[in-house]
Amino acid sequence: MNFKLTQIPERTDKPRGHGLTMITDKGLSIAETRNLVSIAGPHIDIAKLAFGTPYITPDLREKIKVYQDASIPVYFGGLLFEAFLVRNQFADYLGVLQDFGIGYIEISDGSVNIPHAEKCGYIEKLSRHGVVLSEVGSKDRDREHITPPYQWIRLMKAELEAGASYIVAEARETGTVGLYRDSGEVREGLVQEILTKIAAEKIIWEAPAKDQQLYFLELLGANANLGNIAPAEVIALEAMRVGLRGDTFHLYLEKH
Repeated sequence: MNFKLTQIPERTDKPRGHGLTMITDKGLSIAETRNLVSIAGPHIDIAKLAFGTPYITPDLREKIKVYQDASIPVYFGGLLFEAFLVRNQFADYLGVLQDFGIGYIEISDGSVNIPHAEKCGYIEKLSRHGVVLSEVGSKDRDREHITPPYQWIRLMKAELEAGASYIVAEARETGTVGLYRDSGEVREGLVQEILTKIAAEKIIWEAPAKDQQLYFLELLGANANLGNIAPAEVIALEAMRVGLRGDTFHLYLEKH
């Protein structure tokens, strides 16, 4: 840090097991990626190349190298896994991961209906190739079929047991599905019930909006795992984590 302040909460050190900040890169150029890691690299733990962007991103190998040279693991959004799967190209997907040196792997079922036992089978297979992040909650975009909390817990437990290192609690880029209502408001009862059965350190909460980030920092502290963070918001989020933004200014100050 640039100077000393007392009463700053302790952050976990990189490479972190928890306290993660996962960014969503929806198409940064190589120059923008270099600029990002030059200022925010110490505060980024994982970079997701969103949805199917790796397929069309120019100089993809070079862009991945920029992140990896800054010790930031890169992974492809879960939709790309689904795109290969629905085309019966799972073996090709494994080849792409190996070819591009991708060691973090997201598995989702938001666009393709995958029976849960089959999804767990893919988690088990892919966990032999890298760190698996398995997404839960994407089905809740259908407001007529909201998944009850006990079902979230059942799915999360099974996917962790199958070999997932982390569960990604879904919000999408909009922050209006899964964990959140249409308004972006947190489904607090769902979150509280999940935390009675699943360790917070094993969940990455997608929280693209500031109010959503604030909710989890107030609930879980400075080392909450937060995902779907916009690249331009990384420094602001880190300031909020340690009580140096108005929303969290009083969280860690001793009361006199």
